[in-house]
Amino acid sequence: MRAALRVLPISLVVAATAVGAQATRRVVTAAEYDRATRMLGAAVNPLVIGGTAPGLTWNADGTFFYRSVRPAGVEWVLVNPRARSRTPLFDHVKIATALTAASGTPMLATALPFTMLELANDRRSVTVAVGDRRYRCDMEGTACTPIRVAGATSPALAIAVTSPDGRRAAYIKNWNLWVRDVATGAETQLTTDGIRNFGYATDNAGWATSDRAILLWSPDSRKIATQQQDELNVGDMYLVQTRVGHPVLRAWKYPLPGDSVVAMVHRVVIDVEQKTVVRLKMAPDFHRATLGDNLSMRDYVFSPDGARLALASTSRDHKQTIVRIADTQTGDVRTLFEETVSTQFESIAGWRVLWASNEIVWNSQRDDWSQLYLYDLTTGRLKSAITSGDGPVNAIARIDEPSRTLWFSAQGRERGQDPYLRHFYRSGLDGRNVVSLTPDDGDHTMQLSPDGRWIVDTWSRADTAPQTVLRDDNGRVVLTLETADVTKLMATGWQPPMLFKVKAADGVTDIHGQLFRPTQFDSTRTYPIINNAYPGPQSGSVGSRAFAAARGDKQALAELGFIVVSIDGRGSGPGRSKRFHDAYYGAIGRDNTLPDQVAAMKALAARHAWIDIDRAAIWGHSGGGFIAAGAMFRYPDFFKVGISESGNHDQRNYEDDWGERYQGLLIRGANGTDSYDIEANQTLARNLKGHLLLAHGTMDDNVPPDNTLLVVDALIKANKDFDLLMIPNAGHGFGSASNYMMRRRWDYFVRWLLNAEPPAGYQIR
Repeated sequence: MRAALRVLPISLVVAATAVGAQATRRVVTAAEYDRATRMLGAAVNPLVIGGTAPGLTWNADGTFFYRSVRPAGVEWVLVNPRARSRTPLFDHVKIATALTAASGTPMLATALPFTMLELANDRRSVTVAVGDRRYRCDMEGTACTPIRVAGATSPALAIAVTSPDGRRAAYIKNWNLWVRDVATGAETQLTTDGIRNFGYATDNAGWATSDRAILLWSPDSRKIATQQQDELNVGDMYLVQTRVGHPVLRAWKYPLPGDSVVAMVHRVVIDVEQKTVVRLKMAPDFHRATLGDNLSMRDYVFSPDGARLALASTSRDHKQTIVRIADTQTGDVRTLFEETVSTQFESIAGWRVLWASNEIVWNSQRDDWSQLYLYDLTTGRLKSAITSGDGPVNAIARIDEPSRTLWFSAQGRERGQDPYLRHFYRSGLDGRNVVSLTPDDGDHTMQLSPDGRWIVDTWSRADTAPQTVLRDDNGRVVLTLETADVTKLMATGWQPPMLFKVKAADGVTDIHGQLFRPTQFDSTRTYPIINNAYPGPQSGSVGSRAFAAARGDKQALAELGFIVVSIDGRGSGPGRSKRFHDAYYGAIGRDNTLPDQVAAMKALAARHAWIDIDRAAIWGHSGGGFIAAGAMFRYPDFFKVGISESGNHDQRNYEDDWGERYQGLLIRGANGTDSYDIEANQTLARNLKGHLLLAHGTMDDNVPPDNTLLVVDALIKANKDFDLLMIPNAGHGFGSASNYMMRRRWDYFVRWLLNAEPPAGYQIR
């Protein structure tokens, strides 16, 4: 007998089909997320042991000591460069026993609980800090004696600036500048006319807001160079704290591009002994610096006796810098020289004054590379170039005036190496006799002995673990001091990123990056590609070229089945030529390295068959959030998924110094538009095709959350689907919600790039 056919309602058929489709959708397990979290910094950083020389201190006799970290434990060592010897600084067992007796807390010789120490001049004792107490221990380890610290430290003094002689600490109170005697605690008020939003040494313009004092002490500890900052009529920024009951409003001064009134600084020199304020006889300066988007005290240089002050003033648009010399007694100011550029001036390496020889070592990019130049301090005349050739000078390490010797660091000057690697050099101030001091293929940091005869060089590379060596004054290695132990790290299956070089969108310029693959990589598969981007312009996507066990969550994200890349396109960071850095000056949204990001991703896909370029995604934070949303709007057919965190999507809603430095001054048009309008992400939100997640902290005082809400508003008006995560009371970096944001980021890529379901409610701990 045949069974009767049962006809199901259409709705049930559709539902059953949907369930069946969902059943075929792969589910990423919690175990897979666990494997990813084992590649985060908290898990892998402790697996790299040693390789550096923390706490290094030079002694008067040319020896030095530091804290050595090795698998067997921690040891303080003394190095004698002349004897090529490395020995324990003291008997660790005896010191541990003596500290145990003095403190009542058991201590191990291989894990002494201090990271800094002071060695007495007579070498007979060391002073160490254990918790909030200090002890003086004799070198034989027979006894450790508690030391009473004179003068209690108040919370206000924790952010004070201590004088070179250590006797006084300068700080702000009620918009005025005060000093406190460190030994007695006696307080002295130095200024009296500071008022709200027109105070002395304040740090409260735009994204930088704190109670610290911004000032420079003279070498003799008698004078202070600082500024009275006028923000009386500057516009406010507002944030509202989420809470039960009436909301809490935060308001502070935050100038924006195009504002008619921005923060101005009145330069002053204060005689601490006489309690007098000398105002420099010059017009107020814009709140600018020769490098960066905040005030910098390296734009002040005192003479040794404090009688003169060299200073640099930067124009509002950063295109002009003027160098001046001020008389600190009279306030008289004379102009030495000025430098004007067509885009934005920046002093990457800083500048120094050679008071004894009446000269200035000046840093400029006038020949397309950051170089050093020598000027006459009296006439302001250019005497000669000090450095030349390809590759930017990025720091002045030291100048020895009597011997007229210069030590400096630079990038891109060692043939065949990554141009971003830092190396150190020595030359004369006449530019002759250049010596490469750290030629090994890696990124170097240098600690130079006081007499310049010895170099402690710590170097590494993304694929080379850190090591520290002692070199002589010609760069020859005379002693290996430390080598990192990465045995435990390698046992996890960890692998370094692949380093690559491809052509930029112009087909000519070399650009560099790093690529992360799953540790269980299968070359026969294809993987979606995720670009973790940061466009700069002040830095780039990759960051430091030194060794790092973790670079954010890039390797962790790769573990979930992705190829993750970071690419330093043209316009990102000052580590290359001036032309490279200025590649998208005035087009901060239209370019923003995006053409190079796309070109590089396509080149990698052509090079590696395991990259699925049809499943391309991008994510970033801050400036990276700006580029991520811009990528989804400007390349909607290429990028399928994007995550934009804390993005400064419209520079008109970000602090003035940023946009005006890289986009130029805001110019208003007759039709109601302006020169910034074309760069704003929300103006292209209608182009969105893929999946976009926007995230922002509601108390972000760096990039105010209105930046993201402008994009949200435009997406709604364009009837676009998108995802939004506003994190209540979180700042720019999300704080305690960072791991939650990371998990949501992983989920988003798993869901929309892998077409899979993430584990429900996974928590990254």
